[in-house]
Formats: sequence, structure tokens, C-alpha cells
Amino acid sequence: MGEPRSVLAAQAMLGEGPVWVAREQALWFVDIKGHRVHRFDPATGDHRSYDAPGQVGWVLPSDDGKFLAGLQQGLARFDPVTGAFDIVATPEAGTPGNRLNDATVDGQGRVWFGSMDDNEEADSGRLYCSNQGVVRDSGLPPVCITNGPAISPDGRTLYHTDTLGRVIHKVPVNVDGTLGRPSVFVTIDEADGWPDGSVCDSEGHVWIGLWGGWRARRYSPAGEIVGEVRLPAANITKITFGGTDLCTAYATSARKGLDADALDGQPLAGNIFAFHVDVPGVPGNLVRLS
Repeated sequence: MGEPRSVLAAQAMLGEGPVWVAREQALWFVDIKGHRVHRFDPATGDHRSYDAPGQVGWVLPSDDGKFLAGLQQGLARFDPVTGAFDIVATPEAGTPGNRLNDATVDGQGRVWFGSMDDNEEADSGRLYCSNQGVVRDSGLPPVCITNGPAISPDGRTLYHTDTLGRVIHKVPVNVDGTLGRPSVFVTIDEADGWPDGSVCDSEGHVWIGLWGGWRARRYSPAGEIVGEVRLPAANITKITFGGTDLCTAYATSARKGLDADALDGQPLAGNIFAFHVDVPGVPGNLVRLS
């Protein structure tokens, strides 16, 4: 794997949700605490950002040419031409202390997304599935901070992260989109930080960003560490695969929780990093809305 480099000085307070949008050959990501959505074209260096109406956990490209966004208020259609966010579902209207946190799209265009307690105290975070706009609870037990989630290339396994519990679960995905019984995939040692976002590559290995761990780590489907990349920022939140061959890994990072002394030691915190991987990612799926 290649040496990581900073490719965009985003200086995000809480950079998250990187997604490679093939139709644009561009990287999209969010700054949750900065209430911003970002678009970066690595080929030209063009960088644009959009105001969000509150905390935004992710944006994912949809089959109507626009995006679906996870806001603190709920799911919203996002139009980058106008910059408008239109709420389409509020699965946690009765839990105002929560916000939506991370998401992925499976091969059927279903969105798997989680929530979390914004104060990082209560076990109020749940995992949901949105299928053509119809949202249902996945049935998994609530945790404080849901993360990931990630889907295996064959669509048969979902990886679901309990960040504060330092545990990543693997869950069978049934043909009808319901979930089977979860089992422990990996447990992260305290010295290695907390598991944040995850994504699968084309071999079915799972890449995990480690908050406070200064690295992204690759696990085999059996849960064995098979590689890792150290990065020049402590809080690595998630990676995605981009480029025409999907062999460039892009990592988001965060400045959140770092005092002045910590930032002096990691001035690149909050930036977007890139490094080469030998095993490509999986082409991204579009959110099925139509």
C-alpha cells in the first residue's frame, strides 16, 4: 500500500461519510459539526461546499441524479444544483437528542443507516433500513453510537459497529432484507482507539477507521488483521475507494476533541488523505428512490 498524503486541506471539525460518486468521478464527504457538505474533484482540485440545515452525517448519490442525506432532523433529498434539503422521513422525531451518523447502500439500493446520542451518553442509537423511502428499524439492539455500517460484496453480510463498546458485529442479511442473529466480528483493543466507519473492498475484507488510533486497518472476513496504514492524524473516521480503478483510498479525519497542543502535533487533522491500495474497492450503489 502507498504512503498516505494530504490531498485536501479541509480542516473539518468532524469529517465523515466519504463516498466516491462515479458519475462525477468526485469525492463527496461531510463535516458533521461544521454543518457542511463537501465535493472534491481530485483530477482538477476543484473543491465546493454547501451549507446544511444542521448536523449532517452523510450524503449518498441516488438514482434521480441527486442525493439522500442523513440530517439530525431525518432523511432529506439534497439537490446540489440549488443547495436545497427537503426532509422526506423523520424516523427519530421522538428522540431529539439523537442524530443520524453513518450509512451505506446495498446492491438493492436500500440504505442502511444508524443514529446516535449526540451527547454520547445514552444507548439510544439504532440501525435502520430505508427501502424506496420506507424506513424500518433493523431490530438490532440499541447502542450509544452506531457506526459503519458496511455491506459485503455479495450483499449477504452487514457489519455494524458499536463504537463505544469497541465491537464490530457481523450480521446475516436475508433475501427479504431482514437481518439474522449478530455475532462478534472483531473487538478493538483500548490502546488502538475506537472503531469508526467501515467499508468492504472487492475481496470482502473490511477497512475500519480508528478514532484516536492514527490509522485505518484492514480485516479479513475471518476477523484477522491483514494490513493497516498509519496516517498523520489521530482521529481517522472512515475511508472510501475512488479513482477509475477504485484503487485510491480516501480517508476523512477530524479535529474534534483535540486541544491546541494536540493540534500543534497534528496540523493536518481534519484533512482528506489518500493512499494507494492493491485490492480495489467495490463500485458504489445508488440509493433507489424511483
